[in-house]
Amino acid sequence: MKFAHFVATDRPAASDAAHRATADVRLAVVDDTGAHFLDELLDDAPRDLQELIERGPAELERVRSHVGNARTGGITGEPIDTLVHASAVLRPPTILAVGLNYSAHSTELNLKTDNAPTIFGLWANSLTGHGATTTWPAEISEQVDYEAELGVVIGKRAVDVASEDALDYVFGYTVVNDITARNVQYSEAQWSRCKSFDGFTPTGPVVVTADEIQDPQDLHISTVLDGVTLQDSSTSHMVRSVATLIEHLSGSATLLPGTLISTGSPGGAGYSRDPQVFLTDGATVTVAVEGIGRLTTHCRVTV
Repeated sequence: MKFAHFVATDRPAASDAAHRATADVRLAVVDDTGAHFLDELLDDAPRDLQELIERGPAELERVRSHVGNARTGGITGEPIDTLVHASAVLRPPTILAVGLNYSAHSTELNLKTDNAPTIFGLWANSLTGHGATTTWPAEISEQVDYEAELGVVIGKRAVDVASEDALDYVFGYTVVNDITARNVQYSEAQWSRCKSFDGFTPTGPVVVTADEIQDPQDLHISTVLDGVTLQDSSTSHMVRSVATLIEHLSGSATLLPGTLISTGSPGGAGYSRDPQVFLTDGATVTVAVEGIGRLTTHCRVTV
């Protein structure tokens, strides 16, 4: 099952903080016929994916049942090309990113893959959706890079999870473009700010439930910038698998339902190319992961 958030244009402004965060979006199940909005199919529908996950497995089954009934009844979804995507994840309790998780990427950036994973946090303001325009000022960075990544969404509270059980804690998977201001990255000792400008963490276009991804370590992953393929790899080349990362992270901190883990990028970054390739004003970059979808971002650089 595939879930997506779409921008809502017909909702009144919310009066409380909890609802303001999602007042301008609607949660839908996406299939070949379009988007099935949950608020049209269910009483007391979850307002976003985070609430659906927090309600637990029974809520997911309720959604499956109602969407299945709608399909059986011949109800088709709203055409997706008429809709505007929001971030596939909206209110994750934490966004954790993994650096240097493909040896080719760490080598090309002249950074060492350590004995333990390189972990840092991303800021919620960086989240944005498929098809959005990400804007940044040239005076801060003219070395903005792309990074195609597999995103993992945790489905239940995970504490000290063994790797052999780790995938049981995954709700689903999404596509992440871990956009990075390289000049900032190499001028600071930590990596959160260089990757957390507004709009620097596009996710989507959907979150695919874990049952639809047979093996997260056998997925093609790629980046196309203005029609040119610059990353072309497989998640099989991860230094540490999704299961190993969940084991490592949950050993020291509780992973709450809805936590997003961005699992690292393969080789082919623009910074390492000769000549270097960066995201420029008017550029369009699409990152893709097999079985999930293609995530497109339009770039705007202000002067």
